[in-house]
Parts: sequence; structure tokens; C-alpha cells
Amino acid sequence: MKIAGLGGTALYLGLFSSNSSASVINASEIEGDPQSVELNAWVIIDTSGKVTFVDHRAEMGQGSYHSVPQILAEELEVGLNDINVVFGQGNRKYGNQITGGSSTIRSNYKNFLKLTASAREMLIAAAAAKWAVPHQDCYAELGHVIHRPTGKRAHYGELVVAASKMEVPKDVKLKKRADYKLIGKPIRRIDTKLKTNGSVIFGLDKKLPGMMYAAVERNPRLRGKVKSFDATNALKVPGVTKVFKIKMLVFKTYREGVAVIANSTYAAFQGKKALKVEWDDSGFEHINTADIFKRQEENVKTKEGLSYKKQGDPDKAIATAARKLDVVYQTPYQSHYAMEPLNCTAHYQGDKIEVWGPIQAPDWVQDALSGEFGMPREKILVNMTFLGGGFGRKAFMDYPHEAAVISKELNGPVQVVWSREDDATQGPYRPGITYRCEGAINNGKIEALKFRMSGQNNGHWMGGKKDEANDSTSEGFLAPYFDNIKNISFADVPFEIPIPSMWWRSVYASTNGFAFESFLDELSVEAGKDPLALRREYLDERCHKLIDKLEEVSGWKKRKKNEGYGVAITECFSSTVGHIVKVSRRDGGGVKIDKVWAVMDCGWYVNPDIIRAQVEGSIVMGLGAAAFHEVTFKDGMTEQKNFYSYPMPRINDIPPIEVYVMDNAEDAGGVGEPGLPPLAPALTNAIFDLTGKRIRTLPFSLEAV
Repeated sequence: MKIAGLGGTALYLGLFSSNSSASVINASEIEGDPQSVELNAWVIIDTSGKVTFVDHRAEMGQGSYHSVPQILAEELEVGLNDINVVFGQGNRKYGNQITGGSSTIRSNYKNFLKLTASAREMLIAAAAAKWAVPHQDCYAELGHVIHRPTGKRAHYGELVVAASKMEVPKDVKLKKRADYKLIGKPIRRIDTKLKTNGSVIFGLDKKLPGMMYAAVERNPRLRGKVKSFDATNALKVPGVTKVFKIKMLVFKTYREGVAVIANSTYAAFQGKKALKVEWDDSGFEHINTADIFKRQEENVKTKEGLSYKKQGDPDKAIATAARKLDVVYQTPYQSHYAMEPLNCTAHYQGDKIEVWGPIQAPDWVQDALSGEFGMPREKILVNMTFLGGGFGRKAFMDYPHEAAVISKELNGPVQVVWSREDDATQGPYRPGITYRCEGAINNGKIEALKFRMSGQNNGHWMGGKKDEANDSTSEGFLAPYFDNIKNISFADVPFEIPIPSMWWRSVYASTNGFAFESFLDELSVEAGKDPLALRREYLDERCHKLIDKLEEVSGWKKRKKNEGYGVAITECFSSTVGHIVKVSRRDGGGVKIDKVWAVMDCGWYVNPDIIRAQVEGSIVMGLGAAAFHEVTFKDGMTEQKNFYSYPMPRINDIPPIEVYVMDNAEDAGGVGEPGLPPLAPALTNAIFDLTGKRIRTLPFSLEAV
């Protein structure tokens, strides 16, 4: 490619941030005889007509590698399988590159539609000018412009240089949803073949000439330092060449460790096992799980906390109510446990640093390394590979920084690989949280809701203000409740401990949802109302349609006495999802999950098959966090080190799942995360419906209910 990046003189459409409209730079000429022209920061067409899409976000299973090309192919009028997809490096020209918050489609889809429709119209204009025919007599189809009266054809490659000189349409007309050929259709993912034939490149597949391999022994208490180490036995391991102390960035602090360098990952791991390290763990608290939740519970029972949202006077309403509830819920710490453990390859070259790996936020890595090494941002080259799962963990900067530090010490390329134990015990984790929920019922109506939460604020690790409430305090709570319940308050009671916390799939909605939706279920019982009917009273028409669908597909109104049905409806990342879970008694004791029905309202969407897959995966992950695993701490150290002590749900644990996607004309919402939060409360509400036992602390055992 002779023209690429912002330094070329081609036509650029689409220099936008995730929340802005497109801006346009129209170059006056094309230099030389280009083999390709970059129509915008994302789309390149070469002279053979081949279209390349530069994916500026990570692909970690959520489907952006397929979904964005499905959008582009629609308005650009090219075949989906004719689009070549490559990952973009970290670069400000793409705007925000963090893959998180289910934001790739919902933040960018309108701009992508406009950009590709504009490119299509400019290609048509180039063909019309070439043939000296009216623009309206030409149309685009499968990478060609066709003259309708004569059938004359020209492929995009023949037109792209001339098109780049055309005036950008000011008000391009987009297709109506009814006219879509690709969008909204369950088209098979284009990355499936790559993942099944082994040609896809994950982080561990990256190889560089002269590359060494590293394993790092890190302090198990996260904040401790290296007092001393003995590398004698480690250096006796065949293949081990060097051992040295390092420290790596962990948010606004540092973690210390000892790096073992070898000519293979296996040798590095063996050398690490032979290493002897003495740690200095003074100067910070060595926390235990029981202490964490005891302190959190004291917080919500004795402190009002920092107010996040408030309307009306919930305290007065609760104090004077005829019927009231005051209960506490607790959710545990969780680890990300992506199937692909952390890894990163780095090459420090004096005047620049280049890294490769499973990275969710290449632009953040650029910023972090630029600051740590005092190097201009443009000298930090961050290359994304496919990710074997991320869930928020791989948006963290510690492992790329660690690899770059080791590469600098070696003065050569290195690949750092984390073991499962490294990944499991180092964090950061989804924070465990305690909730106090108070409510008032008068004449069968909810008069007031008062929520207080106490748990670590992820934003504080990123340098957020500690005198402000967690801005996710109400995440998961449906907005229409504020319109129909007069007295509501949310407060955050600050809680700080020396254990790093971070986003976990669906972030605070995964814990908030359990408390809020469990409490609404308890209020429905107190009010003597059906749980779905109670929710319908306070929600809007859009939510009513989702409730109608839930009732229809689950047979909610026809449920039998020996069956337990539970419902939960949550909102996050601009999508609303409802789950209904059906349970029954298990022979020999406990309960079994018979079925889960899920209805997602994400507004405008691309591929229903990808949505169903994401919701199914979210349900499995939510089930694990509700009834299978948790992270606990003893003497400041993580107790769960691998799957034997952090068990995942297996295939025989997964009930039948039916997923339904609502159709409407609303703006696009997220897909990868919103399907998780309703599972836990829907499940525990179903167990209450069956057994009369209310579960307020997670995780719990299905066999012990």
C-alpha cells in the first residue's frame, strides 16, 4: 500500500471519535500511481477492487471482527466474504479504541453507515463521470458500479482514484431497514473458519527473530516488594539464561517480581519453579475475606455514604410506611479467568517500543508506555492479535508494561507468558460488594426505595476522586422506575483495601442487578403482587413489550405449583435484558435449573446469531458467578489458584437456553455484556418461588438449597 495513514494525500472519511459525527478531509490529488487508496481510517480499496477493513477494536469472541464488516458490506455494496479484515495499531485517528462497555457497534454504527454510504456514492459519481451518464442511472452492487440502461460495469478498483477526488456528499441517503440485505441477518461469522483451521493469530502465536521467553514470579500479596532472591537453582535449568528483578505498572502503583529468561516458555516456567524469593510484605494490610464483608456490612448499616442519585424523600417515606423492608445482599469477588492466560511480546529498540498481544485497549497501552518510558506516543507501536477471552482484564496495562520492561533489560525481543496461577492470583478482580436495600409499601404500591452499596470503586485505581460517589452505583437499575416511583436514593459508602479491582463483564450491573432485582422480588411478595405484574406497573411501553415477550415464551401465566419461576430485568450499556428461570426439585435434594428464557432489547442490531451467542455465554458466566465460584483471600493472598478451586460450570450444568431479540427502531445498544446481570436474581427468585427460601448471598450451592 503506497497510501496509508494520515500522512497520505488520499480521501479520508470518518475521522471521528466514538461520540462525534464524521468529519471529512478531501485531498486535492493522489500522488504517484497508488496500488490502494485509503477511503477513510477504516476502509482501503486497492486497484483490483479488494476491500480491506482496518478493525480498530479487539476481537475477543464478542464478534466485532464480523459485525462491523457486515455493516460496511451493506452500505458499500460489497460481498461480506470479499472484505479482508486486519487489526489496526493503536492510533488516535481511530478515536477511542477501548473494547469495553459493549461499545463497538452502539458507539460507531451510525458513522460507519454514513461513511460507507458516502464512499459508495463517490464511487458511483466517479463511474458516472467516466461514462458521461447521469448519476441516477448508475447503482452499486457486489463491488461494482453498473450503468442501468446499458449494463456497463466497472469494479471499485478502477474507480477509487477518481472517486477520491469527488466531492463528499453532504447528506447521503441511507438504506431503510426493510431494504437491508445483510444487516439483521444471521450470517455465519467470517472468523469461524480462521479459528477452526488454525490460521488465526493469537498472542502466543507471535514470533520474532532472536526472541527470548520470560516467566515472572510476582509477589502473591500484590503490594509487597522483593527483599531478596536466589537464582542459583533457576540458572541450572537447561535453557535459562538470566534472572533479574523487575517492577511493573499496576494502575497508579507498581508490583515487584523476578523475571526468569529462557530460550523457551517451558524452560522459563521450570526456572521460575526453582527460583527462591523472599518478600517484604510490610506496610500494608493483609486482608481476609470475612473481614471484607464484615466491614462492608457495618458500613451500609451505620453510614449514609456519598449520595449518587436522589429524588423525593425516601427516608421520610420509609419511616412512616405501613409496610417496609430492610435487607442486605452480598456478592463475592470474581476473577476473569479468560481461557487464554495473559501474554505479551515486546521489543524495546531504544528510540521506539513495539508490542504484540491480546490487548483490549491499544491506545491506553500507548499512553501508559509513553509515560513510563518518557517516549513520544507515536514511538509506541501497539499491535492487536485475537484474544481468547478478555472480559475487561485485557484492558489493563500491567502485562504489556511488564513485557516492555523485560525487553529493555534484555535489549531484545521477549515474550512473557503468565501461567493460570499467575492470572488467577494477581488480580485485578471484580470487587465484592455489600448492599443495604430499604423499601416502603403503601396500599400495594412502592412508596420508596433506598439503596446503599459498599465495595471497591474501580475508578479509584485509575486515579478517580475519592470524595465522589461511584458513578456506577445505580448501574443495572431501569431508568423508567425514576419516572414512576416518587422517592428513590442511591448512595455509595466508600470502601478501600489493597487489592486491585477492575471491570468484569457487565461491570457493576453484574452485582447491582442481583441486589436490585432480588429486592424488587421481595417487595412484590410484600405487596402481594405477581413479580412481573409489579414491574409492569413502574416501567414504560418499551419495557412492557419485553415483558409481554417474556410472558409469552416462558408460559409465565401457566406455571404450576411444583415449578419455581423467577424473573429479573436489568439495563446496562443502553440495552435492556429480561430473564425468566424455571427450577424444580432435584432427586436427592437441592434444585435443578430446567430452563432459561432471555429477551434482549438492544434496539438496532447487526446479527441475531451473534446476539444469541453472547447472551448464552453471558448466562453461563452469570451462572458460574452465582453458584459455582468466587475469589477469597486469606492473609492477603488469593486462595483460588486454578480451575480445581475455581470451578466453571460444565456442559451438563447448563440448562436449555432460549434467546429472543426484540425488533424496534431504537438506537443500538450493547450486546456482549447486558445479558449477564439478570441471571443470578432470576435464578434466586425462582428458588424462592419453589422453596420459600430467600438467597441474599452469592455464591450458593444448588445442591444445598
